[in-house]
Amino acid sequence: MDWEPHAQRLAEEVADPVSRWRPLIAQTPRHELVPRWWERAAGGWVLRDGPADPEAWMRAAYSDQTLVTRVGPLHADHAEAGRTVTGLATSSSTLPSLVTQMYRYGRLYPGADLLDVATGSGFGTALAARLLGDHHVTAVDVDVYLTEAARERLGKLGLHPNLITCDATASLPGDYDRIVSMVSVWPVPASWLTALRPGGRLVTTIANTSLILTAWKTADGGAAGRIERDWAGFMRTRHGDDYPPGLRKRLNSLDNAEGEHTSQGRYPVLNLSDAWELRSMLELTVPGVETHYRQENGQRTAWLLHQDGSWARATANFIDPPVVHQSGPRRLWDTLERIRHRQNAEGSLPVYGSHAQITPDGTVHLTRGKWNATIA
Repeated sequence: MDWEPHAQRLAEEVADPVSRWRPLIAQTPRHELVPRWWERAAGGWVLRDGPADPEAWMRAAYSDQTLVTRVGPLHADHAEAGRTVTGLATSSSTLPSLVTQMYRYGRLYPGADLLDVATGSGFGTALAARLLGDHHVTAVDVDVYLTEAARERLGKLGLHPNLITCDATASLPGDYDRIVSMVSVWPVPASWLTALRPGGRLVTTIANTSLILTAWKTADGGAAGRIERDWAGFMRTRHGDDYPPGLRKRLNSLDNAEGEHTSQGRYPVLNLSDAWELRSMLELTVPGVETHYRQENGQRTAWLLHQDGSWARATANFIDPPVVHQSGPRRLWDTLERIRHRQNAEGSLPVYGSHAQITPDGTVHLTRGKWNATIA
């Protein structure tokens, strides 16, 4: 299969002419690492089989997009042809531009020993191994099949990094100059700080936000850095075959429920999944809040749900002021509106560009001016 022109086109799309990543992307046959994947469809995910449609395979593999390879506990490699499934994505081959973006933040250099958190398909690991050399790259994943499949497929490419199956939030093997994570965490695992060598650097995203955290290890065993003026989204770490069930099942019972408090909202209903800055600030303010959104015939509805029993539902036509129902110990929509008011009044929110101080136990203290937040 003539994949090289496709890889060259992808490299030119996602990397500058002078970038050291451009030739590495052009040399890596991503399609061989993702022979099957899940694609969003009405009602769930539909299986795509690369060898069955080589043209579609080349388009997907060499586009700058994330290819979901696992939904719930089912990997695409193990699914029946034509099958449609429902559930949350639990592994993927991350879009190439984001992979290289995270590595750039890692400040990789010749001779550096890298811990690549979340092997996934092995594409990012392949790029790192080509840059640093096999013996300088260790990749970990919680899923034994992902580790074994990546080892086999990378081996066929002549690449043999150290691949280990383990929970990345628990004890880690070895120590490293750089830790770059392709999954999100809350807070930073203490084991990462233990495994990071003096003066080493870590890069990760914060779960349920778009925040990229970069930090250098400090003498006290913690780290100091910042939230970058940039954004990225990754699946959060998991500890088993699937994520624990969320609160979505409560939506049906809340669709027409009267709240303990009913009011008219100040701002239009929006999909917080697409409003990354607002979503991130809300998560820092009320950790663990779930967001859901529906739009039908011009009517927008958004829900906020929390494990403590708090919920909010806002409904409106297009950009009209919404009717808001709220119940529970917190007024979740009021919290969101205060954040939106601050954003409108100041033109932005303080989280991007904030200073990050990480204690040895992984707690992250964010500050910017008079604003502060804790990720613990």
